[in-house]
Amino acid sequence: MNRSAFISGVEGLSLLPYERDFFASSCPLGLILFARNIESESQIKRLVGDVRDAVGAEDFWVLIDQEGGRVQRLRPPLFPELPAARRYTELYKQDPSKAQLAAFEIGKFMGKRLLDLGITMNCAPCLDAAQLDAHDIIGDRSFGIEVDEIVKLGRCQAEGHLAAGSLPVVKHIPGHGRANADSHLALPVIDASHEELSVVDFEPFRQLNTLPVAMTAHVVYSAIDGSLPVSASASSIEDIIRKEIGFDGFLMCDDVSMEALDGSIAERTKAVLSAGCDGALHCNGQFDEMEQVAENSPTLEGRSLKRFEASFEMVRSSSDIDETLALEFLAEDWCACS
Repeated sequence: MNRSAFISGVEGLSLLPYERDFFASSCPLGLILFARNIESESQIKRLVGDVRDAVGAEDFWVLIDQEGGRVQRLRPPLFPELPAARRYTELYKQDPSKAQLAAFEIGKFMGKRLLDLGITMNCAPCLDAAQLDAHDIIGDRSFGIEVDEIVKLGRCQAEGHLAAGSLPVVKHIPGHGRANADSHLALPVIDASHEELSVVDFEPFRQLNTLPVAMTAHVVYSAIDGSLPVSASASSIEDIIRKEIGFDGFLMCDDVSMEALDGSIAERTKAVLSAGCDGALHCNGQFDEMEQVAENSPTLEGRSLKRFEASFEMVRSSSDIDETLALEFLAEDWCACS
């Protein structure tokens, strides 16, 4: 079966007839869920199942942003409150071993609970090195500024997901932590030197470059490509992400409907795929935009197809996952999301 190089959202709680026809004809790589798509366990499973049936492919991603803290689409009673990434770092400074174990066990817990709902991928961990003077769009979603702490905690969280049979998506490669604007609304421009970026921002991604999937940052690095955001910059993707960082997994762009990108949805989709992203991500569920993304996404082939296929080989069995330790951590004071 030919697959199209994009991931799509849907409008609401159930798959509408014209959305079913869209998924059947376009055969995207995956579905991404948001709060507007979530009501109950049975409803989520039904929606995911209906999309899977429409696409008719065994290899199909179902994604969600369930980082913890401010960014978690699933909330109680469907899913426990989760700590923001920064809470692990605060614990790490007191007890490094406990913090790493917590990141792994809660990551494994997250992966298993998501799989129970039919959700196969979590857009986490966030490996951005957040600067104190940057816009708070990243903030406590980041493990912090210290590369060693980001790497150790990010690795534990990612490996927890993989141990549960769920795919982590590291973001926002090659680093969003210095952004001076919210890329949902405007294009951040980062003026740090290449040397500084390489030592701090790029390094967590370099040390975790064997993970299977990553999401790009919609930011401009003036020292790399002063005119285009990373997601649409061939030089940034080839020279920085693929060569300097050494990431050879599947690269999806951040959402093409975000205002950091210029042009129509069709032009944005063409731009990110032409620049070297393996797949385009479209999140808002607006059908006219979904059609534009599909019309401008080629069939997945070559190295991009191999990367997609390889992602399924990295997950392990999710059977017999013991949630006891994760639930104990989630009940402790350090884990509070505030």
